[in-house]
Amino acid sequence: MRPAYPVLAMLIAGLPMLAQGQPAPTAPAPVTPLPAPPAAAAPNNAPPAVPMRDAPPSFAPLARQLLPAVVNISTTQNAQARANRPDAPDMPQAPPGSPFEEFFRDFFNRNRPGQPGQPGQGPEQQRPRRAQSLGSGFVIDTSGIVVTNNHVIDGADEINVILQDNTTIRAELLGTDPRTDLAVLRIKTDKPLSAVQFGDSDTAQVGDWVLAIGNPFGLGGTVTAGIVSARGRDIRQGMYDDFIQTDAAINRGNSGGPLFNLEGKVVGINTAIYSPSGGSIGIGFSIPSNLARNITAQLRDGGKVRRGWLGVNIQQVTDEIAESLGLSGGGRGALVARAQEDGPAAQAGIKNGDVILRFNGQEVREMRTLPRVVAETPVGRPVPVVVWRDGREQTVNVTVGELPAEPQQAAATSAPSASRPTELSGLGLRVAPISPETRERFSLKPDQRGVVIMEVSPDSPAAERELRPGDVIVEVQQERVTTPQEIQAKLEQLRRQNRPSALLLIETAQGQRFVPLRLRGERGSPG
Repeated sequence: MRPAYPVLAMLIAGLPMLAQGQPAPTAPAPVTPLPAPPAAAAPNNAPPAVPMRDAPPSFAPLARQLLPAVVNISTTQNAQARANRPDAPDMPQAPPGSPFEEFFRDFFNRNRPGQPGQPGQGPEQQRPRRAQSLGSGFVIDTSGIVVTNNHVIDGADEINVILQDNTTIRAELLGTDPRTDLAVLRIKTDKPLSAVQFGDSDTAQVGDWVLAIGNPFGLGGTVTAGIVSARGRDIRQGMYDDFIQTDAAINRGNSGGPLFNLEGKVVGINTAIYSPSGGSIGIGFSIPSNLARNITAQLRDGGKVRRGWLGVNIQQVTDEIAESLGLSGGGRGALVARAQEDGPAAQAGIKNGDVILRFNGQEVREMRTLPRVVAETPVGRPVPVVVWRDGREQTVNVTVGELPAEPQQAAATSAPSASRPTELSGLGLRVAPISPETRERFSLKPDQRGVVIMEVSPDSPAAERELRPGDVIVEVQQERVTTPQEIQAKLEQLRRQNRPSALLLIETAQGQRFVPLRLRGERGSPG
């Protein structure tokens, strides 16, 4: 699957803009229910029937109500400045597969400054071209507050909001949040404005009807209908991914537009699509309103976002890790690979190897749930955190800090003296204490602590987990180790307890992670 990418309609500078008029929407044909099949006796174990909510015979009344609050966003940018950005394309792009794609390419190749045959192209006579792009937005307050996507207005020299009646108003940028791809604008006008409200996105269920309204390909107020296809989608756009997936048609230019429920409340902000061609294939993604509401309120009031921060590096709890920790119920929670020194979690007593199961009363079923719920918690608020430690649940009270601009680095302590490599029986590892020689050989940090891996046997448990020479074993079963003998003693203790695996904390140049290794007997037989 290709990675999802932002939905951003871009018009070609120097070509006439498509009309922004918004003709009255044509009501869809009434939905005719299919004839019901003959009734059949339900099996005894069949789940009870769920009453269905009737689809409206027409979306026209709802569309008429909502359209005035949805706006088009037009931005312009100095094309030369755009070209100087390392992430900028060589020229604005036509939609892939468009019949005008070749025409646009030829047009720009002929008219690019400095091309042969272009008169008056000396440096003193070159004029900066203006690139233009279009997106969508919506009014959340009649005083003129508009919400859109950050990528719609990113890098713009000028932002204009176009109302339904084609009135164009210069917009002021109040604030942006690239981490969630949200932006808030303000417009001032004597015209009365219509506004819409955020709804509760948590109540949106898979199968619910939704409407998307926006400005696809610069066509202006366009209404499409569909259903909620999925919830909680992670499309790897950031640590706060929790997208609503919908099959309502979303195309380039719909970015920043609202996704409505049948009550006329905004439950999502249309942000990205999956499409091999650049057009809608019925897989669109929207930021949930419950995430957007808090972000937009902070941008509106202060121009920036303050996020809660725990100060931990975490990883997913697999079934094997859960087994090694004695955690029932399989893989769940967020495993603390490192509690950053002087961070809120470390100050409250959270340790490496703790599994965070609940944060402020919210269940942490998956690792990626934790950053989102922490970020949404007000800075300075004390909250209870339930962790799994030493085979039981414990509660730690943590005062949430503010997410810093740069990630914090944790310090380590000094290393022990050198010794020759020791084989860890049954794991396929040869290890040694950290010494000046091993530190130089593997480019270890001056303050690195632990036991360094010297060799990894092929087809061993360690090789299966992709351990490599130069990796450092920091902990075994959540206890610090500094010598191979300490590791051996821990492994023998686990074997005597008939534990199937050992949990190692491994540090590499990329950071720390917990690795469960299956234990074998002395001669390689199951132990």
